Amino acid sequence: MHPRISLHQVAFLEQRTATFLAHCRRIGVAHASLVTSVLDRPGEIDGARTELIAGGVDVPTLNHPFGRCPDLEHDAGGASEQLLRAVAVAESLGATAIYLLTGGRGSLSWEQAAERFATLIDTGRAAAARAGITLLVENASPFNADIHIAHTLGDAITLAELAGTGLCIDLHACWAEAGLTTLFERAMPYTRLVQVSDYVLGDRSAPCRSVPGDGDIPLRRLIDDLLAAGYTGLFDIELVGPRIEAEGPAAATRRAAEWLSELLTELGA
Repeated sequence: MHPRISLHQVAFLEQRTATFLAHCRRIGVAHASLVTSVLDRPGEIDGARTELIAGGVDVPTLNHPFGRCPDLEHDAGGASEQLLRAVAVAESLGATAIYLLTGGRGSLSWEQAAERFATLIDTGRAAAARAGITLLVENASPFNADIHIAHTLGDAITLAELAGTGLCIDLHACWAEAGLTTLFERAMPYTRLVQVSDYVLGDRSAPCRSVPGDGDIPLRRLIDDLLAAGYTGLFDIELVGPRIEAEGPAAATRRAAEWLSELLTELGA
């Protein structure tokens, strides 16, 4: 398996974290992204540590939903406290990045919500920096407008610049945007993670991700463009939705990892 492949826990939310990490090891994927809301369940962190001690897989990245207390407009400090806990968990698991969903904006304008987000993460960003951890923001589908404010890659870059964070690029959410080559070049100084999945044209389900290679996103060209722009980090497979459930997460993620491994090898990554 290609060493730059990572697997996201989102396909395994109903299973124990230890089971997910064991699956990563079994299929030869050396890196995993974990979700803090799963790690909050009793016994999950201890189970993860046991699997990490066994070797063969590490956890470079956590996914943390920020600003959901209840949103950026009305937060009274709960989101900042939860981020500090997420930083502590990340440090204990050896993670070096936490990518954030910002939280919804409430009645704030985009600009107001972005400024509010930057203010609310300030303490957590400083704590993360002391621990050698980088906070990231991502571009996410507008279907997630209740929990996130950056829905284009351009907006995500602007938010990262404003908030002093790194960037996670989700190809599923930006593949149809104009000027991607230029956006990739602009994003590169901030980019620490790239998420990979596919989309079948005409699929109206939500979420609507498919196994890479099964859909219509020009992943070969996009990944080649990212490599040409200087990206040297991991490619995180993020699979969720009816197509993944129908195949089963274990089979779907194995097939995705094998497909992506072959592509990265062909591209000289």
